[in-house]
Formats: sequence, structure tokens, C-alpha cells
Amino acid sequence: MGIGGALGLPAAAAVIEYINWRGLFMADFVIALAIVILIAVLIPAPAEPKSYNTFDFVGTIGLGVALLCLLLAIIDGGSWGWGSPETIGLFAAALVVALAWGYWELRHTNPLVDLRTTRKHNVLFTNIASIFIGFAMYSQSLLLPQLMQLPTATGYGLGLSMLEMGLCMAPSGLGMMAVSSLGAHITKSRGAKTTLICGALVMAVGYACAALLMHSLVALVVASVIGSMGTGLAFGAMPTLIMNGVPTNEKASANSFNTVMRSIGTSVSSAVIAMILAGMSVHLGGATIPSQSGFRVGLLIGCFVAVVAAAISLNIRHTKQV
Repeated sequence: MGIGGALGLPAAAAVIEYINWRGLFMADFVIALAIVILIAVLIPAPAEPKSYNTFDFVGTIGLGVALLCLLLAIIDGGSWGWGSPETIGLFAAALVVALAWGYWELRHTNPLVDLRTTRKHNVLFTNIASIFIGFAMYSQSLLLPQLMQLPTATGYGLGLSMLEMGLCMAPSGLGMMAVSSLGAHITKSRGAKTTLICGALVMAVGYACAALLMHSLVALVVASVIGSMGTGLAFGAMPTLIMNGVPTNEKASANSFNTVMRSIGTSVSSAVIAMILAGMSVHLGGATIPSQSGFRVGLLIGCFVAVVAAAISLNIRHTKQV
């Protein structure tokens, strides 16, 4: 993830700046196709054929529909109006479909997600913490690039081009990679719970640095590296906590569900940060742009959410590592 982030940010910025944004999606399509081919060629087949139960297509569709309704309402609720029929209808549909999906999953012999497993203490609190970690991780990606690219005429923007911004954000990916061995050492000696708490607190430090020193490009680059280091620690710990809390046959499903929880956090983050920046904007040269106070509030919210994630993680019980 760290290497991909370090390479992807400036590469994506270059494609958008010198070609167009459609070229970025085409490049992603080619990369995804290459990944499919590599998986088929390089990942070995099971040594012995295994019999599998019927795949839970109903559960898959139900979860997809519920998440689609929820995330659409969160992402577009600000522009539609939080009290609009569209937003309320999507939230209601998400709730109804989620309840029906849960009813189905609890009664299916081979459910997509074993909800009884997700109710286990450590799995439950890890998933809740993951929502907040996802929020904190994505807020940095929304705030710092915009702050770097705003014109210097604003008095707080740094006036970078998109490519320059991508290059300045690239070290954050390397920072995530750099802490991989440290995270493994902490998990081995102190447990994955400690690694997750440390990751969340390091993310909070990164946000605090950015909020206090947002006029300095060097400080923002350092803050992004610190935040990504915290993300690397947290993202390394969560799968371990999930795998230690579920039986062998549920590990893949439980980890996938944990990824969904993180995605919910990132989607909520995009809606909240967009709402803050839009609500705290100023007019400059005929354009409406986010204010300095809006950026600072967004950064402080990211810091607060990371601290909340650490507090939630305190409820996770120490278990034997696998």
C-alpha cells in the first residue's frame, strides 16, 4: 500500500494534469486487468480440490444494495439537502435492506458474512474502530492536497500545481511502508491492540502538526508522512485482530467485512469534510473557496476522530497472536 501510494499520487496527478481525468480511469482499468491476469498466473491452486457450499448471492446483492443506498445518501446528502426526500428515502432504504439482509444472513447455512462471528467482542470493537480509522485516514487525503494547491493569493494556499502536490504527498506512502517492520515488532511483543492504538495516536499527531503549521509546505509534508505512518500501523493491526477473533473458515469473510467498515468511514469522511469546507468558505476573485478556518476545523476533526479510534481500541482484549 505504501509503495502504491507513493507511486500513485504523482503518477495520477501527471495523467490528470497533462492528459485528462478520463485517462486516469483508463489506466486504472488496464492495471486492474493486469492484476486479474497476475492472480490467475501466479497464485497457486489448492493442492487438493475442495467442496464448497452454494455461494450466497442473495446476501451479496443485499449487502451491496444496502451500502449503495447508505453511501449515496452520505455522499450526496449535502448537495440534495439532508431533509430532502431523496436523502431520507435512501437512508430509509438502507435501513430496511440492511435489516432484511441481516435476517437472511442469520438464517442462511453458508452466509456471506457470519453475523454471529462479527458480534464477538474483539471483532465488534475492531470493526467500530475501523470506521473511525477510515475517517481519519481519508480526511488527510481530502484536506492537504487542496491546501497545497490553493493560490498563494488566499494568504494560506501554497500555490502548487497538481503534479507538484502529488510529488509532495508521495513521501507519505513511503512513510507507511517504513513502519511495516515496526508494526510487526509491536504486535509481536505487545499485541495488535497496542499497535492499533499507537497507529491511531500517531495519526492524531500528524493532524495536530498540520493544523498548527498549515502555512508551511515542509510542515504539511512532514504531517502527511506522520499521518500515513499511523495509518500503516493501524492497517497492519486490524487484520490481525480480526483473524485472532474468528475461526479459520471465517477469516476471509471477516476481513472483507472489516474492509467494508473502513470504506464506510472514508465515505462519511468525504461527506463531512465537504460539508465543512463548503459551509466555511470565502469569496475570492469571483470564486468560492474553502476558508483557512474550514481547513483548520477539518484537520482538528481528523485529529479528534483518530483519538476516538484509539479510545475505542482500548476496549479490545489482548489475545494470543497467530
